[in-house]
Amino acid sequence: MDYKKLGFGLGLFSIALGVAELVAARRITRSLDAEGHETLVKAFGARELLAGANLLAAPAVATNVWNRAAGDVMDIAAAGAAVRNSPKNRAAWGTLAFVVGALVLDTWVARGLDKQTGKTFPVDAGPLAA
Repeated sequence: MDYKKLGFGLGLFSIALGVAELVAARRITRSLDAEGHETLVKAFGARELLAGANLLAAPAVATNVWNRAAGDVMDIAAAGAAVRNSPKNRAAWGTLAFVVGALVLDTWVARGLDKQTGKTFPVDAGPLAA
């Protein structure tokens, strides 16, 4: 498996998702019954752009993919709040399912990169590690 190519693909995906979140924040919040949270969606978009830029610059660095996974956890919390506020909203449920899938993919790619480099997550805690 070429995890470097997958990392690069995740970078392209992050850029596209970040642009969509910045450009269509109002439409996204409307579909999730979360009007008034456009700034949060735009902040998530900016985070995706940064994650994407990092992955395009260094697609074989597992830390960049782990950072995407950390962003996925934040996205899951936000999508979970949307589901909780509007439990019959299919778009909110779809968003939650999509982000869980992204977390699984990001974790798989990050672990693959860790194995290729001989590192494991979590990274060595340094001199204080027992």
